[in-house]
Amino acid sequence: MRYNFLIVFFLVNIAANGQAFLRTNGTRITNEQDQEVIFQGVGLGGWMLQEPYMMKLSGTAMAQHEIRKKISALIGEKNTGTFYNEWLNNHCTKADIDSLAAWGFNSVRLPMHYNLYTLPVEKEPIKGKNTWLTKGFALTDSLLSWCKANHIYLILDLHAAPGGQGNDNAISDRDTTKLSLWQDEANKQKTISLWQKLAERYANEEWMGAYDIINEPNWGFDNATDRNGCAEKNNIPLRKLMMDITAAIRKVDKRHMIIIEGNCWGNNYDGVFPLWDKNTVISFHKYWNYNTPGSIQKFLDIRKNLDVPVWLGETGENSNAWFTDVLALLDAHKIGWNMWPWKKSGLNNPLQVKIDPGTQQIFDYWKGIAKKPSSAEAFKSLLQFARNTNIKNTIIHRGVIDAMTRQVHTAEPMPFGQAVIVPGKILYATDYDIGRSGVTYHDKDSAEYWVSTTKRTPWNSGGHYRNDGVDIEQCTDAISNGYNVGWIETGEWLQYSVYLPEEGLFDLNIRSASKENEGAVKILINDSLLPGTVLLPRTGETQHWETSTMKNVKLGKGWNRLRVLASSGGFNLNYLQFIQADNTTKTD
Repeated sequence: MRYNFLIVFFLVNIAANGQAFLRTNGTRITNEQDQEVIFQGVGLGGWMLQEPYMMKLSGTAMAQHEIRKKISALIGEKNTGTFYNEWLNNHCTKADIDSLAAWGFNSVRLPMHYNLYTLPVEKEPIKGKNTWLTKGFALTDSLLSWCKANHIYLILDLHAAPGGQGNDNAISDRDTTKLSLWQDEANKQKTISLWQKLAERYANEEWMGAYDIINEPNWGFDNATDRNGCAEKNNIPLRKLMMDITAAIRKVDKRHMIIIEGNCWGNNYDGVFPLWDKNTVISFHKYWNYNTPGSIQKFLDIRKNLDVPVWLGETGENSNAWFTDVLALLDAHKIGWNMWPWKKSGLNNPLQVKIDPGTQQIFDYWKGIAKKPSSAEAFKSLLQFARNTNIKNTIIHRGVIDAMTRQVHTAEPMPFGQAVIVPGKILYATDYDIGRSGVTYHDKDSAEYWVSTTKRTPWNSGGHYRNDGVDIEQCTDAISNGYNVGWIETGEWLQYSVYLPEEGLFDLNIRSASKENEGAVKILINDSLLPGTVLLPRTGETQHWETSTMKNVKLGKGWNRLRVLASSGGFNLNYLQFIQADNTTKTD
């Protein structure tokens, strides 16, 4: 058995060279060689638009403009401008696009904040005119050049429209003291003009995949108590604005696809049809529900009835098991997708942005649980936080990437690290194999389905290290990698792939802790259950560790799959250690 950490490319029917403009072709998206292109991409959330939860600031700030005010109060407006420049310059670089292409993605969705391209209507020197800003266009130009170099498609997404397009304020940086997109004609006209400006600039760019014209509208037009438009039956203002934007785009760009999103975060299309442009893609968003055919049937029906492509424009924010399941479902129905987001200060995305102690102190000060840092200290920490967004400073979650790519197509596990057994070798419990739920581990809660069940089920109760259904917390044992597996229940198990140059006999030490319960594990080698049970002691505290031993565990030459099964749960697990057995006790 041979293992290498190579992410397999799953680009569907796309030639390496000679690609051309994309267009809709019945229910398919094709290039001009009539080759089908199925988007398999990621969204650059958090770059041009900071959503508070991505910085672990939920409940502290409602939207980016509130984050900016808090920063400015600490370090002044000039230094705040420097911070945001550092943020924009680091959060997305050529290395990000090179990496996502190398890991098997073929498209990227850019969530744009309008205020990087034009002034808010209330700040325009001449009412009704548009002042164009260079920053947003320059950033988009650079991003497009990196996409072109990697032969992947760029999809523009107006994530924060002038005034804000819904009552979910964080996703559009809406300021509720001002008129929304839907309440102000000037905001609508600025939105239309922005799209015409963008289309004019990129009309001849073949690696510009499409224009996603309004992200996740969520507004009750007919009933103000229907805050997010989920019960809206007509959607008349939404349809009109999308038609007006399309008309403005078509004045300068006849070729690029238009992507539209319904009300209720992109999913309510009541009253939106019939379509007004032949080169249109229907987007929908999918979070925290079951991954059954029924969960996407509405959009399968739309695709069939309207003879139009559908695209899952946003999905993610869940466990690795959920990622693999949703992408396998989409793959079976030939629907393109875009995972959300590429990076944030959390572990259920490919890249994790670290929050250093200085920045954490700032966040805790805003929450009222830490003292106020000096302006100089805060500025230094925030600059470091901005630089932490650079891909070279992030934590790369290989398991997340693998769940979005390789695992969609194979159940074959891979070792988490270089698992070569030598005498005294420690194998940390948290370093179980990379792979699907039910193949490399079994945990009773492996994904979040609260939209379907109305019940919250955290898949990793500790919220650390990995994004599977395995509960991982910080560990204080004298020997550790900083983490241990916790909350282990009866029937749960973990699998490890280990390699031996030659067969050997080992004593297997198991490092465990339990406050209240005695635990027990059984060991399987290559799916064969070893005789006997290892009893694990009640140690009195969840971080008071003791060692138990199973004698004379035989491992064969080459790869072995070791499975640790909790026959009686209620304990934490830190590591396994292989000690060469005394030859005098060796048995066949």
